[in-house]
Amino acid sequence: MFAKAYGATTLGVDGVLIDVEVDCAHGLPAFDIVGLPDTAVKESKERVRTAIRNSGIKLRQEKLTINLAPANLRKDSPGLDLPIAVGILAAYGLLPADVLKKKIFAAELSLEGDCRGIKGVLPMAVKARECGFETFFTARSNANEALLVEGIKVYALDHLAQLIDFLLGRSDLPLAEAQEMTVKEDPAFSDDFADVQGQFLAKRALEIAAAGGHNALMIGSPGAGKTMLARRVSSILPELTREEALEVTKIYSIAGLLPPNGGLITRRPFRSPHHTTSMTALIGGGSIPRPGEVTLAQHGVLFLDELPEFNKTTLEVLRQPLEDRSVTIARVNATLTFPANFILLAAMNPCPCGYAGEEDDSHTCECTPNEIKRYTRKISGPLLDRIDIHIRVPRVEYKDLSSTKKAEPSASIRQRVTEARQVQQERLKSYHIFCNAQMNHAILRDTCPLDKSAQKLLEQAFRVMNLSARSYDRIIKVARTVADLVKSEKIQDSHIAEAIQFRNDIGMDVN
Repeated sequence: MFAKAYGATTLGVDGVLIDVEVDCAHGLPAFDIVGLPDTAVKESKERVRTAIRNSGIKLRQEKLTINLAPANLRKDSPGLDLPIAVGILAAYGLLPADVLKKKIFAAELSLEGDCRGIKGVLPMAVKARECGFETFFTARSNANEALLVEGIKVYALDHLAQLIDFLLGRSDLPLAEAQEMTVKEDPAFSDDFADVQGQFLAKRALEIAAAGGHNALMIGSPGAGKTMLARRVSSILPELTREEALEVTKIYSIAGLLPPNGGLITRRPFRSPHHTTSMTALIGGGSIPRPGEVTLAQHGVLFLDELPEFNKTTLEVLRQPLEDRSVTIARVNATLTFPANFILLAAMNPCPCGYAGEEDDSHTCECTPNEIKRYTRKISGPLLDRIDIHIRVPRVEYKDLSSTKKAEPSASIRQRVTEARQVQQERLKSYHIFCNAQMNHAILRDTCPLDKSAQKLLEQAFRVMNLSARSYDRIIKVARTVADLVKSEKIQDSHIAEAIQFRNDIGMDVN
């Protein structure tokens, strides 16, 4: 006998539906799975057979052949256990074949028949709805993910026997309860800019970076507060829209990073990989490509602390995603594109010992010019050119540290940043981008008028600083953000001057 059930897996950041075709025939007992299954799927035959037996069902010893279609796509999800199990039961005549229509099954089975959670349920449910499926069966721990998708009925399962009884009409199975999935308006951030004493110029630069989506590099001696500042940038970014929140949640679902029974992610990601991170972990990859740190930072912040300590080859792979805001990974089995729209924040010391330019009685830089050059050369010119804002972070003065006056809180800064982003979205909506950092040269010409004094100042800077065409564009982008923060239609010379200040301060140290 023949039967068909429907399961799902993931490819890149999207779900893919899988037709599970089961044929049961007389012959020597066998259990074969074809259709490019990986090891986890091949081993499902042991889990499924034992789970069915421990659910109180005894199968005849016959030849079973299971085909996972499309056959040219490698399947790597243990979530195919459940559709394989119900397909086998339908092929044996223990379930009516017609009850499997318009239903998606996605769960791993234990040897006892318990349903376990899997990665990537949210993109699977999205794909199921797009393809017209009406019902989605998954493990209880994954139910909240599936409930994020409107227009599809979700059932939460604890055991295979529970599903069998429901499909046979012997018992009722209530729909999974819907959760409130709206984005919170004002999440409580544990890290707040009110905790940062002093560093007014650095905080101003990071406000501009957040408002325009610009990349930023901070350089300063150890203990100056670079990491403390970076960890608070997420607290001043605008709230995620529901569409952005769903996209981030899909990525984290595929990566298996959602908390147990997790629903919608409502806070912008902050990723801070260690400097020993490999190229594949940073950019994504594998035999079946998986998202890396640049994709996990989607709509959020990627912070690289101790930037020169990263492998130079690893840093160089950032150049393309910083420019294109996506990553394309080609493998023999598939070529996939992952989103990589993030703000890059990086921090570094001015030299190996960390105290160049910060000399006092207690800290004297002993690094030779050659040592400093080797240290800073790990950051290539093309990568540095893609970082819009360069910030000098000096040591904090005692009077600032001992001050009892509370610094400006993140909520106040976030309000200004949100208003500036709204101005940008209105101006750039016809170009289908939403912040100044995403503008190309053609959009700059259309949307960034400079008054005469600003043009003259920029011309002088271009010649004196020997700027590249990319640097020219990025100075205008930053100046446009400065103007947006003060609600100025035209870019004035003061806006250009501030943008140049953030472009030139670090460049002399690392080039």
